[in-house]
Amino acid sequence: MRVEFIKMHGLGNDFVVLDARQAALPAIHGQIARAIADRRQGIGCDQLILLEPDADATVRMRIFNADGGEVEACGNATRAIGLLLGQPATIMTKGGLVATRPDANGIAVDMGEPRFDWDAIPLAYAMDTLSMPVGWEELEQPAAVNVGNPHVIFFVEDQATVDLARLGPAIETDALFPDRINVNVATVADRQTIHLRVWERGAGLTRACGTGACATAVAAMRRGLTGREVTVHLPGGPLMIGWGEDNRITMTGAATEAFRGSFEWDDYA
Repeated sequence: MRVEFIKMHGLGNDFVVLDARQAALPAIHGQIARAIADRRQGIGCDQLILLEPDADATVRMRIFNADGGEVEACGNATRAIGLLLGQPATIMTKGGLVATRPDANGIAVDMGEPRFDWDAIPLAYAMDTLSMPVGWEELEQPAAVNVGNPHVIFFVEDQATVDLARLGPAIETDALFPDRINVNVATVADRQTIHLRVWERGAGLTRACGTGACATAVAAMRRGLTGREVTVHLPGGPLMIGWGEDNRITMTGAATEAFRGSFEWDDYA
Protein backbone atom coordinates (compact mmCIF):
# COMPACT_ATOMS: atom_id res chain seq x y z
CA MET A 1 0.00 0.00 0.00
CA ARG A 2 1.56 3.27 -1.14
CA VAL A 3 0.95 6.15 1.30
CA GLU A 4 1.62 9.83 0.65
CA PHE A 5 3.05 12.07 3.36
CA ILE A 6 3.85 15.74 3.90
CA LYS A 7 6.98 16.76 5.82
CA MET A 8 6.40 19.99 7.78
CA HIS A 9 7.95 21.86 10.67
CA GLY A 10 7.25 24.66 13.10
CA LEU A 11 10.53 26.45 13.94
CA GLY A 12 12.43 23.20 13.44
CA ASN A 13 10.04 20.98 15.43
CA ASP A 14 9.32 18.59 12.55
CA PHE A 15 6.42 16.36 11.56
CA VAL A 16 5.41 13.67 9.12
CA VAL A 17 1.76 14.37 8.26
CA LEU A 18 -0.53 11.58 7.03
CA ASP A 19 -3.90 12.68 5.64
CA ALA A 20 -6.67 10.12 6.18
CA ARG A 21 -9.60 12.48 5.66
CA GLN A 22 -10.61 11.04 2.30
CA ALA A 23 -9.29 7.48 2.53
CA ALA A 24 -8.72 5.62 5.80
CA LEU A 25 -5.29 4.24 6.65
CA PRO A 26 -4.48 1.07 8.62
CA ALA A 27 -4.47 1.53 12.39
CA ILE A 28 -1.49 3.51 13.70
CA HIS A 29 0.31 1.95 16.65
CA GLY A 30 3.50 2.69 18.54
CA GLN A 31 5.73 0.47 16.42
CA ILE A 32 4.86 2.11 13.10
CA ALA A 33 5.04 5.60 14.60
CA ARG A 34 8.54 4.85 15.94
CA ALA A 35 9.63 3.38 12.59
CA ILE A 36 8.45 6.38 10.57
CA ALA A 37 9.98 8.81 13.08
CA ASP A 38 13.39 7.09 13.03
CA ARG A 39 15.90 9.56 11.54
CA ARG A 40 18.29 6.88 10.26
CA GLN A 41 16.00 4.16 8.94
CA GLY A 42 12.68 5.99 8.57
CA ILE A 43 11.48 9.33 7.25
CA GLY A 44 12.46 11.11 10.46
CA CYS A 45 10.42 13.46 12.67
CA ASP A 46 9.69 14.58 16.21
CA GLN A 47 6.00 13.74 15.81
CA LEU A 48 3.84 11.73 13.42
CA ILE A 49 0.58 13.58 12.70
CA LEU A 50 -2.56 11.79 11.49
CA LEU A 51 -5.44 13.83 10.06
CA GLU A 52 -8.92 12.30 10.20
CA PRO A 53 -12.46 13.56 9.58
CA ASP A 54 -14.37 14.93 12.59
CA ALA A 55 -18.06 15.75 12.88
CA ASP A 56 -17.46 18.69 15.23
CA ALA A 57 -14.36 20.29 13.66
CA THR A 58 -12.68 20.98 10.33
CA VAL A 59 -10.33 18.08 11.03
CA ARG A 60 -9.21 15.75 13.81
CA MET A 61 -5.47 15.72 14.54
CA ARG A 62 -3.83 12.75 16.28
CA ILE A 63 -0.26 13.18 17.50
CA PHE A 64 2.32 10.42 18.04
CA ASN A 65 5.68 11.27 19.58
CA ALA A 66 8.90 9.76 18.26
CA ASP A 67 8.76 7.13 21.01
CA GLY A 68 5.41 5.91 19.65
CA GLY A 69 3.23 7.33 22.41
CA GLU A 70 0.08 9.23 21.48
CA VAL A 71 -0.19 12.64 23.16
CA GLU A 72 -2.87 15.26 23.66
CA ALA A 73 -1.57 18.43 21.99
CA CYS A 74 1.24 20.00 19.98
CA GLY A 75 1.24 23.73 19.33
CA ASN A 76 3.77 23.66 16.50
CA ALA A 77 1.90 20.84 14.74
CA THR A 78 -1.32 22.81 15.13
CA ARG A 79 0.26 25.76 13.30
CA ALA A 80 1.55 23.40 10.60
CA ILE A 81 -1.91 21.94 10.05
CA GLY A 82 -3.36 25.46 10.07
CA LEU A 83 -0.94 26.30 7.25
CA LEU A 84 -1.94 23.14 5.38
CA LEU A 85 -5.64 23.99 5.66
CA GLY A 86 -4.98 27.53 4.43
CA GLN A 87 -8.02 29.17 6.02
CA PRO A 88 -9.59 29.69 9.45
CA ALA A 89 -10.26 26.24 10.87
CA THR A 90 -11.04 24.24 13.97
CA ILE A 91 -8.89 21.24 14.91
CA MET A 92 -9.99 18.53 17.34
CA THR A 93 -7.21 17.02 19.46
CA LYS A 94 -7.11 14.68 22.46
CA GLY A 95 -6.47 17.83 24.50
CA GLY A 96 -9.60 19.58 23.17
CA LEU A 97 -10.73 21.82 20.34
CA VAL A 98 -8.36 24.54 19.05
CA ALA A 99 -8.83 27.14 16.33
CA THR A 100 -6.33 28.44 13.76
CA ARG A 101 -6.23 31.34 11.31
CA PRO A 102 -3.66 32.80 8.90
CA ASP A 103 -1.82 35.82 10.35
CA ALA A 104 0.77 38.30 9.10
CA ASN A 105 3.29 36.59 11.40
CA GLY A 106 2.43 33.05 10.27
CA ILE A 107 -0.42 31.08 11.83
CA ALA A 108 -2.32 32.18 14.93
CA VAL A 109 -3.76 29.47 17.19
CA ASP A 110 -6.37 29.85 19.91
CA MET A 111 -4.92 27.36 22.38
CA GLY A 112 -7.82 27.55 24.82
CA GLU A 113 -7.66 28.05 28.58
CA PRO A 114 -4.74 26.91 30.76
CA ARG A 115 -5.37 24.67 33.75
CA PHE A 116 -3.53 24.95 37.06
CA ASP A 117 -5.21 22.51 39.48
CA TRP A 118 -2.76 19.84 40.64
CA ASP A 119 -5.03 17.02 39.43
CA ALA A 120 -5.43 18.66 36.01
CA ILE A 121 -1.68 18.65 35.35
CA PRO A 122 -1.77 15.86 36.65
CA LEU A 123 0.47 15.52 39.71
CA ALA A 124 0.63 12.48 41.96
CA TYR A 125 -0.53 14.49 44.98
CA ALA A 126 -1.81 17.96 45.84
CA MET A 127 0.50 20.97 45.93
CA ASP A 128 0.71 24.60 44.86
CA THR A 129 1.35 24.58 41.08
CA LEU A 130 2.54 28.21 40.97
CA SER A 131 5.63 27.43 43.06
CA MET A 132 5.99 23.71 43.63
CA PRO A 133 8.03 22.74 46.74
CA VAL A 134 10.20 20.28 44.80
CA GLY A 135 13.53 20.31 42.98
CA TRP A 136 16.04 18.35 40.94
CA GLU A 137 19.60 19.53 41.62
CA GLU A 138 19.75 23.25 40.67
CA LEU A 139 16.24 23.21 39.21
CA GLU A 140 13.88 24.14 42.01
CA GLN A 141 10.37 25.48 42.73
CA PRO A 142 8.88 25.07 39.26
CA ALA A 143 5.43 26.06 38.09
CA ALA A 144 3.10 23.54 36.45
CA VAL A 145 0.55 24.28 33.72
CA ASN A 146 -1.62 22.10 31.51
CA VAL A 147 -2.26 23.67 28.08
CA GLY A 148 -3.73 20.54 26.51
CA ASN A 149 -0.65 18.62 27.66
CA PRO A 150 1.32 18.84 30.91
CA HIS A 151 4.29 21.15 31.48
CA VAL A 152 6.60 21.99 34.35
CA ILE A 153 8.55 25.27 34.09
CA PHE A 154 11.77 26.25 35.86
CA PHE A 155 12.79 29.93 35.82
CA VAL A 156 16.58 30.17 35.95
CA GLU A 157 19.32 32.79 35.62
CA ASP A 158 20.62 31.36 32.31
CA GLN A 159 18.64 28.62 30.58
CA ALA A 160 21.52 27.97 28.17
CA THR A 161 23.72 26.59 30.97
CA VAL A 162 21.24 23.97 32.24
CA ASP A 163 22.16 20.38 31.31
CA LEU A 164 18.67 19.66 30.08
CA ALA A 165 19.73 16.58 28.12
CA ARG A 166 20.65 14.96 31.47
CA LEU A 167 18.02 16.42 33.81
CA GLY A 168 15.09 16.37 31.36
CA PRO A 169 14.64 12.57 31.26
CA ALA A 170 14.82 12.26 35.05
CA ILE A 171 12.17 14.93 35.59
CA GLU A 172 9.96 13.67 32.74
CA THR A 173 9.69 10.22 34.28
CA ASP A 174 9.60 11.20 37.97
CA ALA A 175 6.82 9.50 39.95
CA LEU A 176 5.40 12.96 40.75
CA PHE A 177 4.10 13.05 37.16
CA PRO A 178 1.86 10.01 36.50
CA ASP A 179 1.45 10.92 32.79
CA ARG A 180 5.10 12.03 32.49
CA ILE A 181 5.82 15.73 31.90
CA ASN A 182 7.31 18.22 29.43
CA VAL A 183 10.24 20.06 31.02
CA ASN A 184 10.89 23.75 30.34
CA VAL A 185 13.84 25.89 31.49
CA ALA A 186 13.30 29.61 30.96
CA THR A 187 15.06 32.92 31.48
CA VAL A 188 13.01 36.12 31.60
CA ALA A 189 15.02 38.83 29.82
CA ASP A 190 12.45 41.61 30.33
CA ARG A 191 8.68 42.01 30.65
CA GLN A 192 8.18 41.21 26.96
CA THR A 193 10.88 38.60 26.34
CA ILE A 194 11.55 35.02 27.48
CA HIS A 195 14.31 32.63 26.36
CA LEU A 196 13.28 28.99 26.54
CA ARG A 197 14.57 25.44 26.02
CA VAL A 198 12.34 22.36 26.23
CA TRP A 199 12.77 18.67 26.93
CA GLU A 200 9.67 17.25 25.25
CA ARG A 201 7.95 14.21 26.73
CA GLY A 202 8.55 11.27 24.40
CA ALA A 203 10.68 13.29 21.94
CA GLY A 204 13.61 14.74 23.90
CA LEU A 205 15.36 18.04 23.27
CA THR A 206 13.47 19.98 20.64
CA ARG A 207 14.19 23.14 18.67
CA ALA A 208 10.73 24.46 19.47
CA CYS A 209 7.67 23.52 21.51
CA GLY A 210 4.51 25.56 21.02
CA THR A 211 2.67 24.28 24.08
CA GLY A 212 5.87 24.77 26.10
CA ALA A 213 6.04 28.40 25.00
CA CYS A 214 2.39 28.87 26.01
CA ALA A 215 2.82 27.18 29.39
CA THR A 216 6.01 29.10 30.15
CA ALA A 217 4.51 32.45 29.16
CA VAL A 218 1.43 31.87 31.32
CA ALA A 219 3.57 30.77 34.28
CA ALA A 220 5.70 33.93 33.94
CA MET A 221 2.57 36.08 33.76
CA ARG A 222 1.08 34.40 36.85
CA ARG A 223 4.26 35.13 38.76
CA GLY A 224 4.19 38.78 37.67
CA LEU A 225 7.46 38.46 35.74
CA THR A 226 6.04 39.69 32.40
CA GLY A 227 3.08 41.45 30.85
CA ARG A 228 0.21 39.61 29.16
CA GLU A 229 1.92 39.57 25.75
CA VAL A 230 5.45 38.18 25.32
CA THR A 231 7.83 36.86 22.68
CA VAL A 232 9.26 33.47 23.59
CA HIS A 233 12.60 32.77 21.89
CA LEU A 234 13.32 29.07 21.32
CA PRO A 235 16.37 27.58 19.55
CA GLY A 236 14.29 27.33 16.36
CA GLY A 237 12.89 30.86 16.48
CA PRO A 238 10.32 33.11 18.18
CA LEU A 239 6.69 32.60 19.12
CA MET A 240 4.34 35.39 20.15
CA ILE A 241 2.15 34.42 23.11
CA GLY A 242 -0.78 36.41 24.48
CA TRP A 243 -3.00 35.54 27.44
CA GLY A 244 -6.25 37.45 27.11
CA GLU A 245 -8.61 38.73 29.76
CA ASP A 246 -10.98 35.99 28.57
CA ASN A 247 -8.41 33.47 29.94
CA ARG A 248 -7.62 32.12 26.45
CA ILE A 249 -4.07 31.78 25.10
CA THR A 250 -3.14 32.86 21.56
CA MET A 251 0.09 31.57 20.00
CA THR A 252 1.38 33.05 16.74
CA GLY A 253 4.40 31.96 14.71
CA ALA A 254 5.79 30.45 11.55
CA ALA A 255 5.07 27.03 10.05
CA THR A 256 6.66 25.52 6.94
CA GLU A 257 6.01 22.74 4.46
CA ALA A 258 9.39 21.13 3.65
CA PHE A 259 8.56 18.48 1.04
CA ARG A 260 6.14 15.71 0.01
CA GLY A 261 6.77 12.05 -0.68
CA SER A 262 5.37 8.54 -0.36
CA PHE A 263 6.31 5.22 1.21
CA GLU A 264 5.22 1.60 1.31
CA TRP A 265 3.14 1.02 4.46
CA ASP A 266 4.42 -2.53 4.88
CA ASP A 267 8.02 -1.25 5.08
CA TYR A 268 7.16 0.27 8.46
CA ALA A 269 4.35 -1.92 9.76
